[in-house]
Amino acid sequence: MAELAYTPVDEIPKIHAELKAGFHSGKLKSLEYRKYQLLQLAYLVQENSERIEKALQSDLGRPALESRFIEINTTVGDALTAYENVEKWAKPEKPPFSLNFTLMKPTIYKEAKGVVLIVAPFNYPVWLTLGPLAGAIAAGNCAVLKPAETTPAVSSLFAELVPKYLDSDLVRVVNGAVAETTKILELPWDHILYTGSGRVAKIVSAAAAKHLTPVTLELGGKSPVIIDPNCDLESAASRILWGKVVNAGQTCVAPDYILVPRSFQDTLVDALKKKYQEFYPGEEGAKKDDAYSRIVTKQAWGRIKGLLDGTKGNVVLGGEVDEEGKYIAPTIVKDVPGDDSLMSEEIFGPLLPIVPVEDIDEAIRYVNAHDHPLALYVFTKDEAVKRKVLTSTQSGAFSVGEVLLHPGVDGLPFGGIGPSGSGFHTGKYTFDTFTHLRSALDSPGWLDKLLGFRYPPYSDKKLKAADRFKRKLPPKPTGPPSSLTTTSSWSKWWVFALAIAVAAGLTRRRAAGLTN
Repeated sequence: MAELAYTPVDEIPKIHAELKAGFHSGKLKSLEYRKYQLLQLAYLVQENSERIEKALQSDLGRPALESRFIEINTTVGDALTAYENVEKWAKPEKPPFSLNFTLMKPTIYKEAKGVVLIVAPFNYPVWLTLGPLAGAIAAGNCAVLKPAETTPAVSSLFAELVPKYLDSDLVRVVNGAVAETTKILELPWDHILYTGSGRVAKIVSAAAAKHLTPVTLELGGKSPVIIDPNCDLESAASRILWGKVVNAGQTCVAPDYILVPRSFQDTLVDALKKKYQEFYPGEEGAKKDDAYSRIVTKQAWGRIKGLLDGTKGNVVLGGEVDEEGKYIAPTIVKDVPGDDSLMSEEIFGPLLPIVPVEDIDEAIRYVNAHDHPLALYVFTKDEAVKRKVLTSTQSGAFSVGEVLLHPGVDGLPFGGIGPSGSGFHTGKYTFDTFTHLRSALDSPGWLDKLLGFRYPPYSDKKLKAADRFKRKLPPKPTGPPSSLTTTSSWSKWWVFALAIAVAAGLTRRRAAGLTN
């Protein structure tokens, strides 16, 4: 394992002060300078992609394809998206027209919050460090990056490359463990974005509360997969298994467990086994070099193995472990009860428990009886099932027929709800996270001819003048609506299309009558 040089604790307040000075220098008020830094960030990743891949292989045993697809290309894309859109994102906006206030020229300015802190996790240490940084720079902020100490090769590489490519007055890397992080959290930040566990999130939130610092939390939880027997089974097996084995299951939105009707469980297991043989052919299977990631530390390996050792379910695939190599084989466990060790916490590893249920309704009840997950996946061809699961549950994200990919989809926010997190990032949502929307008015003096009634001494005449600003309500309801269901947008469009078709038909008939 690579050696990681920790930042001296007494240097951390100095770094914070230097970044404050950098922010007040006004460099990042220039959109051109922001774009320059964003392009530098993109080239940092692109020009060092092979070194980054090797660092990820050293820290996580990760295959190059996974690193390139999930982290490197995505991070370059985030920086490029910000580079291409920062001028549009940062442009002042006008609120919706209001006759009462339009003469005051109401405007919303997009302003940087200041010096922000990005605390990144070990599992995707490149994308979840540099992706948020792209949004922070685009919004005009200075930033401290705190990479994970459990990925020393990547964190050391950041310490080397960031000052070479980015302005050190604006962006700095602080490496370290508990002592260094504790010192960081003692300082007043203008925003903190933390990605990691709920346990540490409570520590971060408590420290931030002392300074009333806003916090964005990207956490995790147990993201369920609901299987409807009426699904594309081959596609479901491929995507679910891939979502579980990529990065050895160390993904916050990985499929954590499957809920499937009991009568369909064995059919699903057979499909997953078949896909495993296709993914990892040969005697070595997933243990083959550069085929499959490893667990990040022996401590994490021991936690996951403990969950496997305690299960009451039946291991039907995998189960092989190797402590020295931090290897845990992709493992499928069926007939897992709801109170099983595998259901006690987020697995964050390559174990896939299958919980049999009677039907989709029971699956929904199980999901709703537990913390809101960061992601919820459903595999079905039935539109009614899709809508039922969507409208009957809560989760950070919802995907039909797919897993894992939604955080990288352009234009979609990535964030949790409740214990799975708060706030959003990726793309413009990261820019928004690190942006203060500053309301502004420019009110001319002559407006007092219209608003002079607000000044004392008050009178009945002025009271009546104030009522001119009172908005008129629609008619008072006579009772609750007859139906609590919401008309879908599709049905509205269908009615609209029908009306157009009828109008066109009548027009043709009238035209035909005139010609006759």
